[in-house]
Amino acid sequence: MYEIEHFNEDRLAVQQALVEKHPLGLLICNDDNGRSVANPVPFTLDRNSGERGTLKAHLARPNSQWRLLQAAADCLVVFQGAEAYISPNWYPTKKVHGKVVPTWDYMIVQIRGKPVVHQDPDWLRAQIEHLTARHEASQPKPWKVDDAPPRFTKAMLNGIVGIEIPITEIHGKWKLSQNRSVQDVAGVRDGLTEVGELGLAAEVASRIRED
Repeated sequence: MYEIEHFNEDRLAVQQALVEKHPLGLLICNDDNGRSVANPVPFTLDRNSGERGTLKAHLARPNSQWRLLQAAADCLVVFQGAEAYISPNWYPTKKVHGKVVPTWDYMIVQIRGKPVVHQDPDWLRAQIEHLTARHEASQPKPWKVDDAPPRFTKAMLNGIVGIEIPITEIHGKWKLSQNRSVQDVAGVRDGLTEVGELGLAAEVASRIRED
């Protein structure tokens, strides 16, 4: 990833929070011919496993990517946070000198690690239960794995393969107009709020307070 110092976000807890808020990661590795293989996969993050945490997920058994991961020295997972187009009309400096252009603001985390493939039913069930509990928590009556018939659950577990990725590298990039003046950053925040990009507007506002 192309990195610029004032866009770097290297606080581990902040990086981990984005992964937990946007858990659908793009899992990327290479096949035997050097071609990139990528699949969107929902992950859970165990913050307490390893120095930087560990990602856990599962793939459908017919998905051949798990076989590539089994032999891979490492893989890349990309988590995309809030993002939005930035209009130059939002910059107050446009009225001063006109030397402004459109851009894109975004938050992104890239993770690398050596994948481990799991086919043990107990590991798979624990991963599914954790993933389900995490995303059912907001439901009025959360669905649980035990709600499904045991034979059906066993058949479903037989149809998946687990993936565990101890994190060896994690990089965050928060491109939130930090290279603009305070006035322009405030204009970006207001413009994002007006078009309904409230999540990114809040992040831009937090950067104004930090700076």
